[in-house]
Amino acid sequence: MTQDDLLTQAQAWLAEDPDPETRDELAKLVDGGASAELAARFAGTLQFGTAGLRGELGAGPMRMNRSVVIRAAAGLAAYLKAKGEEGGLVVIGYDARYKSADFARDTAAVMTGAGLRAALLPRPLPTPVLAYAIRHLGAVAGVEVTASHNPPRDNGYKVYLGDGSQIVPPADAEIAAEIAAVRSLADVPRPEEGWETLGDEVLDAYLERTDAVLTAGSPRTARTVYTAMHGVGKDVLTAAFARAGFPPPALVAAQAEPDPAFPTVAFPNPEEPGAMDLAFEAARAVDPDLVIANDPDADRCAVAVPDPSVVGGWRMLRGDEVGALLAAHLVGKGATGVFAESIVSSSLLGRIAEAAGVGYEETLTGFKWIARVEGLRYGYEEALGYCVDPEGVRDKDGITAALLVTELASVLKEQGRSLTDLLDDLAVEHGLHATDQLSVRVEDLSVIANAMAALRERPPVSLAGLTVVSAEDLTKGTESLPPTDGLRYRLEGAYKARVIVRPSGTEPKLKCYLEVVVPVASAADLATARAKATELLVAVKRDLSAAAGL
Repeated sequence: MTQDDLLTQAQAWLAEDPDPETRDELAKLVDGGASAELAARFAGTLQFGTAGLRGELGAGPMRMNRSVVIRAAAGLAAYLKAKGEEGGLVVIGYDARYKSADFARDTAAVMTGAGLRAALLPRPLPTPVLAYAIRHLGAVAGVEVTASHNPPRDNGYKVYLGDGSQIVPPADAEIAAEIAAVRSLADVPRPEEGWETLGDEVLDAYLERTDAVLTAGSPRTARTVYTAMHGVGKDVLTAAFARAGFPPPALVAAQAEPDPAFPTVAFPNPEEPGAMDLAFEAARAVDPDLVIANDPDADRCAVAVPDPSVVGGWRMLRGDEVGALLAAHLVGKGATGVFAESIVSSSLLGRIAEAAGVGYEETLTGFKWIARVEGLRYGYEEALGYCVDPEGVRDKDGITAALLVTELASVLKEQGRSLTDLLDDLAVEHGLHATDQLSVRVEDLSVIANAMAALRERPPVSLAGLTVVSAEDLTKGTESLPPTDGLRYRLEGAYKARVIVRPSGTEPKLKCYLEVVVPVASAADLATARAKATELLVAVKRDLSAAAGL
């Protein structure tokens, strides 16, 4: 693009931008001759995919802003009308990030102007409340304005259809085509009123539904420390805990209230180094049974347990460990139906399901796939996402997951046992399923493309001294999975080692998921098995990094 073309595009964008903040930002870039920055912002458009939209806030088509959101909303409205949903209800939720409320109101205005009915949730609320509201209100679609656990500079736009689950192909491409057909914002009617702002009745119905995940009369004695990670989870989680009769969680005060700057964490994701430091500090002061964290939109749930062998005395459980614990708890309650997980999650769930005689299914990454499994009773993903009440919320839900894991901790506490004791039991019964992740955050997305290309051109023949016995390129799909950008390797031997490599769908990261399974004869062998698993995972990670050129 020539400099003149770039300036022409920027001026045209400036002329129709409805937001004085981004207009001022873009005008300063134009006046200052910031060619490189303008080129980055006008290099294309944010792509609408199966996660909707997500990106950095700012002016221009490659950033998240009101102009981009209005076009996205107009495209969604056109798609819904083309599907015969004229006059249908679209319910809209939002988190407490910068611009979230503006993006939600713009969406309501666009839907109203397009002849659909729109209803806004009353204030920033957890994403699972929006997912619940879609089916509860009989909506034809739902929108959640959130960037989940991304950095403060980001925001996003997540779209659900009337079944209450996130969009999947071909709906994403059809909506994207309608967005691309929007020529000018002047063509998009945006009335000043006409939509409904809901009261607390939907939230009350959601909270009433959370009771359904617990067993009547079960112990409710486990004591917790809770952090909302500067997000919107606190009020809903504490209300759910109070309804259930659990002891009130001790709050991490510095992270309890919504704050779009996320001042105490580098990344507002419980999995990131340092994010849980304040929660562990609080735990050392009050000595609870477990620590619970939600991410900022409260659809994920992290759990930590006392562990005197680690520095600080507290250990974060991996998502795979919590996933197995919840599965075992549901089996103990007599749950029936299908247990499902994504292909990047631990194979332990399949072992638990098989032993219990319940159905089991693997899906592609993301709850948009897990939630669509027929007969789903429980679904989880290693990235701290758990669906424990699919009839209520067809998505991951950090509130109900927190309730269920606290119930399990209470049951075990009454027996003089802990979550780690149950993990040991599962390892002895099914083998020690040890997982790890090699996650590389990049500034330049070409690093990810180059790594994937290197692995496709020169697949590793061995990792950690174990021969690679199968190498699958998942872009071709499999008998049970549709195509996706990923690679899967299986290694020889008794350890059933497995590696999956894929670009993240929501962040500039390359993610590599590692698993080894070490047989365990008895509890006395657990320490030796863990040492072997650690040794293997370290070696696999080292060799995979070299093969990918990382």
